[in-house]
Amino acid sequence: MIRISVFYPNVEGKSFDHDYYRDVHGPLAERLMAPLGLVKFEIDRGITAGPTGGSGPFVAIGHLVFNSLQEAEKAWKAHAQELIDDIPNYTRIRPQLQFCRIEA
Repeated sequence: MIRISVFYPNVEGKSFDHDYYRDVHGPLAERLMAPLGLVKFEIDRGITAGPTGGSGPFVAIGHLVFNSLQEAEKAWKAHAQELIDDIPNYTRIRPQLQFCRIEA
C-alpha cells in the first residue's frame, strides 16, 4: 500500500482551520480521489512534541492511502491542483508532501 502524507509545519504566527480541513477539504479529497483508488483518508492533528512538552513540529498531517503507487500518482496528478487551490481556505502554511510505501 502507498500513503501520500501532506505535512503542515507548525509555523509561529500562522493559523490552521482544523474544522475546515476536516469538514470540507478532507471530503473534497475523498470525493475527487476515491474513483481513482483512494482507500482511506486520515487526519492527524498535532497536539504536543511528546513527554518533553512544547508544540509538535506539525500542526496537521493528512494521509491518503492507495493500493498502488500507480493509483496514487494518477490520483495526485489528476486532482492536486484543485486541492492545492483550496489550501488558502484553511491555512497560509506551505505543506510538505511525501509518498511512502506502507511496510507494516
